[in-house]
Amino acid sequence: MTISRAAVHHRPKSNYAYAYDESTVHVRLRTKRGDVDRCTLLHGDKFDWPGTASRTPMERLGSDERFDYWQVAVQPPYRRLCYAFRLEDDEEALWLTEWGLESVDENDFPTAGEQRPLHYFEFPFVNPVDVHDPPEWAKDAVFYQLFPERFANGDPERSPNNVEEWGGQPKRDNFFGGDLQGIIDNLDYIANLGVTALYLTPVFESTSNHKYNTTDYLRIDPHFGDEETLCRLVDEAHDRDIRVMLDAVFNHCGRQFEPFQDVLEHGEESEYADWFHIKEFPIEFEPRPNYDAFAFEPYMPKLNTENPEVKSHLLDVATYWIETADIDGWRLDVANEVDHEFWREFRREVKVIKPETYILGETWHDSSAWLEGDQFDSVMNYPFSYATYDFLATDDIDATTFAEKNTAFTFRYSEQVTDVLFNLLSSHDTPRMLHRCDGDEDRLRLAFFLQLTSPGTPCLYYGDEVGMTGGHDPDCRRTTIWDEDEQNRELRSFVSELIDLRHDHRPLRRGRLRFDEAQCGDDLLVYQRVGSEATATVAINRGADALEVRVTDDDAELLFTVGDTSLETENDTWTVPGSSGAVWIQND
Repeated sequence: MTISRAAVHHRPKSNYAYAYDESTVHVRLRTKRGDVDRCTLLHGDKFDWPGTASRTPMERLGSDERFDYWQVAVQPPYRRLCYAFRLEDDEEALWLTEWGLESVDENDFPTAGEQRPLHYFEFPFVNPVDVHDPPEWAKDAVFYQLFPERFANGDPERSPNNVEEWGGQPKRDNFFGGDLQGIIDNLDYIANLGVTALYLTPVFESTSNHKYNTTDYLRIDPHFGDEETLCRLVDEAHDRDIRVMLDAVFNHCGRQFEPFQDVLEHGEESEYADWFHIKEFPIEFEPRPNYDAFAFEPYMPKLNTENPEVKSHLLDVATYWIETADIDGWRLDVANEVDHEFWREFRREVKVIKPETYILGETWHDSSAWLEGDQFDSVMNYPFSYATYDFLATDDIDATTFAEKNTAFTFRYSEQVTDVLFNLLSSHDTPRMLHRCDGDEDRLRLAFFLQLTSPGTPCLYYGDEVGMTGGHDPDCRRTTIWDEDEQNRELRSFVSELIDLRHDHRPLRRGRLRFDEAQCGDDLLVYQRVGSEATATVAINRGADALEVRVTDDDAELLFTVGDTSLETENDTWTVPGSSGAVWIQND
C-alpha cells in the first residue's frame, strides 16, 4: 500500500512549525492514520549546508480518527532552520519539501550537495520577540471563578434596595447582595481549597446583576464596593499567593454608558456617534436594534474599537486597573468579535506595564488566529469542556473518541499555549457539571479528576466543589451554599486533595499529553503526562464493570484513586473498578 499523499500536511511558521523558546523550534507533520511507519526530519542551517545537516527521527504523538501527528524538537545552531521530511512505510519512501512530495529511490534524503536546498522548508530565524511566552505562573495555576453578586454578602449596607434573601431562586434581573467584601471574607476558604488564582466576572458599574453591560469602566459598582475595596481584595489575595484576574467587556458596553446616552440624546450630531456601529438614525430598539449589539440585545451596544478615541479609552482602562489595583490578568469577553489590531495594541500596552499579566480570550472554538503570540496568552477551552461532557456526562462518545478529539485539539496550538489553555467544567454561561451529570456524583468526581490531571490551566466554578448544581443561566448563578450542613464536605475534601496532587507532581501540570491508544476503548480512558524526570499514568473507568490497566514500569507508584479504592494488581496489570480512576507516577 502506498503512502496517502492527500493526507500529508505541513505549513511553516504556524502551529506546525513554531519557536517553543529562544533556542528551540518544534516541527510537526500530519499523515494519514496508520499510513506511515517512520518520519525523519532532515535539518540544518541554509548558509552552512551540508555542514550542519543532520537527521532526527520524529515522534508520533497521537492520532485522531483520520490522521497521525508527528513532532520533533530542534535546536538550530544559528537560530535558522532549513528542513525537509522523509516519510516511510515498508514499501515506499517519500520526501516532502515546499515543492511537494517526491519518491525516494535511494535510502537517503536527496540533498543539493554543497549548495543550500532552496526548495526545502524554512524557519527563517528565531527572533526572541516573536516567541509566544505565556506567563510562567499560569502553567501551575488552579483558578476559581467567582460571580461576585452570588458568592458572598460581606457588606449588607451596600446591597441594592430590592435585594432578596440569600438562597432564593436566581432570575435574570434579581439581586442577592454579593460583593467584594464577601470575597475578602472568604479568601481563607479559597486558599485552603488549594486555589492559586481568582477569575472575577465584571466588577465595574452596571445596572445588571451580571455586570456585562458596563456603565462606567473606571468605577467599581457601588453594590460591590469601591476602588479601595478592590485594591484590598487584590492585596489580601496576594498575601495568600493568590492571583486575581478581572473581566474586560470591551466588545460592547451598557445602554447607560455615557457616550451611548449622548448618542441617544443628540443622534448623529453626537461627538460619540462613531463610537458605535449605528446603521441609521434615529436609533431604534425594536424589533431589533438598528445598531450592532451583542446577540441583538439592545442594552448591549457594540463598541467601535477601530475608533481611535474608543481604543484609547479602553486601553486606558486596561492599564489603569493593573497600575492601580495590581491585578494579574484580564479575561476578555466576546473576544472573537473585536478586531485583531485592537487586541495587538491591548497586549503591547498591558505587557509593558506588567509582563506576567495573563491575557485570556473568550472564544468557544478554534482560536488559532488569536494565539500566535501577538494577542492572547490563552483562551477558554470549551472544546475540552464539551468533549468531557460527551464522555462523562452523556456517554455520547467513548474513550477512544475522547482521546482522538483531544489529540486533534492539542495540535491546533503550540505546546506552550496548550500548557495554559483555560480548562473549565462549569461557568456562569453553562449549566453546572453536576447538573449535566444528572446529579451523579461519581461522574462529577471523575470529571474533576480528568480536569485536574489534564494539560492546561484548570478553573473551578464557585460552589461546584461542595455539590452546587444548576441548569442554564440564570440557574447556574445560584448563591453559594455556606451552611456546612448543606454542603457536600466530602466532595470538597476530594477536590482539595486533587488540587494538592496537581501541585505536588510536576508532570500533572507540565507533562506532555500522550493517550495510550492501545488501552483506550469504550469506557476506559488511559493517558500519560510525560515529564522530563517522571511520567504520570492516568486511568478513568466510567463503566460499571472493572477493567484492567497495564502500567509497565515496575517502579510505578499508585498516587491517587477516585471512587472504589480497592485496586488489585498482578505484575504490571491493575484492576480498576467501575466508576473509578487512578493515577500512577514512575520516575524516568
